[in-house]
Amino acid sequence: MAATLGVIAVTGASRGIGAAIALELARRGYTVGCLTRKGIGVESTSVDDAIAGRTLNFACDVTDESSLRNAFAALAARAGSIDGLVNNAGIHLDGKSAELATGVFDQVMDTNARAVFVACREVYPHLESRGGTIVNIGSFFDKLGVKRNLAYCASKAAVGAITRCLAVEWAPKKIRVLDVAPGYIATELNAEAMQGKLGTFLEARVPTGGPGGAQDVARMVASLFREDIPFFTGATIYLDGGQGMAH
Repeated sequence: MAATLGVIAVTGASRGIGAAIALELARRGYTVGCLTRKGIGVESTSVDDAIAGRTLNFACDVTDESSLRNAFAALAARAGSIDGLVNNAGIHLDGKSAELATGVFDQVMDTNARAVFVACREVYPHLESRGGTIVNIGSFFDKLGVKRNLAYCASKAAVGAITRCLAVEWAPKKIRVLDVAPGYIATELNAEAMQGKLGTFLEARVPTGGPGGAQDVARMVASLFREDIPFFTGATIYLDGGQGMAH
């Protein structure tokens, strides 16, 4: 494989925001380890050969500690090193809080928060001696009170806390940890909802005129790797078109 800017692992890289991030990083010259449940990488037929040639695919269940550990080891063995990680994998399950099953709460927390911690911990040995950047994908729901979204909001608030704690603890190792917190993002996964009442609501509610796109998140994440600013760590970056601050 030709020399690249670095090697970055991306969890949940099969579709949606994760796929957009993986492809944008590859497009910019990084080797990207796509960690997905199926192990087939980005599920798109429109990826050109040059970009596809900079992606490596690995089967990985982010809720399984050994699966994460083995995927990172396999990526490092094939690519020679790991320079960064994007914790993108996540789920969104909602429901009335008074009726929310503990198992549902645990499932959301395990995937969205616990897995972020475990992935950071397991990638740390690969970054410890050389430094690197970790970008966790949070949500602007981390600071909002949203009906029927108790578990999701709690999990994304935890991502921000994990980011801050690791950023402070790992700064001496030259490891930056950042949290990109998107607002509503239109993807193929929510296209039907965006074409209905939700889309109409967002057009009126979001100051920039509607939801963002997966490419907005991908470009932000890629820029954080490309612009290596050691003093910039621990921050939560809200990418929501101004919705979270609009009165």
